[in-house]
Amino acid sequence: MTKSPLAELAGLVGQGRVAVLSGAGLSTESGIPDYRGPTGRSRRAEPMTYQRFVGSAEARRRYWARSHVGWRQIGRARPNAGHRAVAELERRGLLAGIVTQNVDGLHQAAGARQVIELHGGLDRVVCLSCRERTPRAELERRLLAANPDWAASGLINPDGDAVLTDAQVEGFQVVDCTGCGGLLKPDVVFFGENVPKPRVDECFAVVAGARALLVLGSSLMIKSGLRFVSKAAALGVPIAIVNQGPTGGDADALLTVDAPLGATLTGLTALLEARSGPEPGAQ
Repeated sequence: MTKSPLAELAGLVGQGRVAVLSGAGLSTESGIPDYRGPTGRSRRAEPMTYQRFVGSAEARRRYWARSHVGWRQIGRARPNAGHRAVAELERRGLLAGIVTQNVDGLHQAAGARQVIELHGGLDRVVCLSCRERTPRAELERRLLAANPDWAASGLINPDGDAVLTDAQVEGFQVVDCTGCGGLLKPDVVFFGENVPKPRVDECFAVVAGARALLVLGSSLMIKSGLRFVSKAAALGVPIAIVNQGPTGGDADALLTVDAPLGATLTGLTALLEARSGPEPGAQ
């Protein structure tokens, strides 16, 4: 009898020491749009580059106005069934680590602990001069105080900013570091900026030490995530991909599951629990 894709996935994950690589598709069920999946929408604005951000006060005004609006949705987002299932797999001792391309913090909010944020997190802000990191909530309070009469709305992009017109951005006041007066930037990796090498090395180490690699909700269309799949393939580490739509890593995958993430991962944890029986001490 041919095994179902879910049974095959359970057989692979149930052996433990699984590295998880997650992308934007895992967070769509939390109301955060992705780039290329079924909920993806064409960008209405060019992504901000690091060079433009540091080189132009007007570019920073535009970015922070858009991000201020977008944070209302990103900051309110809550973990979905997929995030909770990944946290449950970690709790059961089946994971070698979680590498996420997402900047929304939802893995941690669901209770996962072994999370490497490849591209950083929108819930933190860093000063480009003194390098002090502060909570995003603190910056939002300052931006509200500096812009008491400013209001705007627009479609939200996957990276947490909103699509606004030049007229909407006009008059928005940016605030700087309270400690040194330096430029503030979200603690995420912008286009044109490199992920710190120690962080990349840490991600590669998780993949290299894994028995299997489980890709969740990533199209793997850019090198940022695909390099870890390529590394796993080169090492002979089995790869399973759960995503809605084809991915750039399908050719290297032992198993691909084209299905919604929340239902699939919930089914996976339920099947693993049924196979292993109740945990010690359970009533």
